[in-house]
Amino acid sequence: MRLQAVILDWAGTVIDHGSRAPMGAFVRAFAQFGVEIAIADARGPMGMAKWDHIRAVGQAPRVAAAWRARHGRDFAEADVQAIFDVFEPMNVAAVRDHADLIPGAVASIQAIRARGIRIAATTGYTRAILDEVAPIAAAAGYAPEFTVCAGDLPAGRPSPLMMWHAMAKLGVWPAETVVKVDDTAPGIGEGVAAGTWTIGVALTGNAVGLSAEELAALSEAERAPLRAKAEAELTAAGADLVIDGIAALPLALTALDARLAAGERPNRRG
Repeated sequence: MRLQAVILDWAGTVIDHGSRAPMGAFVRAFAQFGVEIAIADARGPMGMAKWDHIRAVGQAPRVAAAWRARHGRDFAEADVQAIFDVFEPMNVAAVRDHADLIPGAVASIQAIRARGIRIAATTGYTRAILDEVAPIAAAAGYAPEFTVCAGDLPAGRPSPLMMWHAMAKLGVWPAETVVKVDDTAPGIGEGVAAGTWTIGVALTGNAVGLSAEELAALSEAERAPLRAKAEAELTAAGADLVIDGIAALPLALTALDARLAAGERPNRRG
């Protein structure tokens, strides 16, 4: 068997170095309801569908306590939708300014396609957010065959439904011929749950949270602990391999192809 398809995440993996677009929107959305959250609060559940992400932030102990103090009651399901209704247009506006392709993305995509490997995507973006991002990415040279968005199916990450839907649309199986590439634990989790190989992206994603310029300004000694922290998070989520960024993806796929040909299967730890 050989690898047949790669299912890529969007923010922090292919575009938006550091996955920065949603951060300010989350902070501003909660602020409109009288509750201050930190960027760290917003980053914690990154990768989930936005409704699930808002719910997780609102239920985090510190934020839940602040919500209770401000509103005199616990954070509730109706609050998730109310915050989402404020958050989504903010994120749509913000994402336009954070849609640049991550360095190495176009060359890697071309190399992967030249090997006959198909490329699709899953994302925590809603369809409205993707509709802003996709044309910008396409103009810069990246367009997956299709993207499965949060909200398209009854459950998002870390459930396997978006991955299974993508595999069905591609017509590829078995699962061990597919690779999920993501910068978040929930995104790696959806690949693990679907039975595919998983590759974590450490330095360009949510765990580090730096722009390309900010990351380039760091010395290797400064990057090392950031890489180690991100790699630990992604490995704990089940990643079979962890790479710094998408520029290293073709070599990582070569390594997984060799492991597959040797009879190894994904997500097997012993």
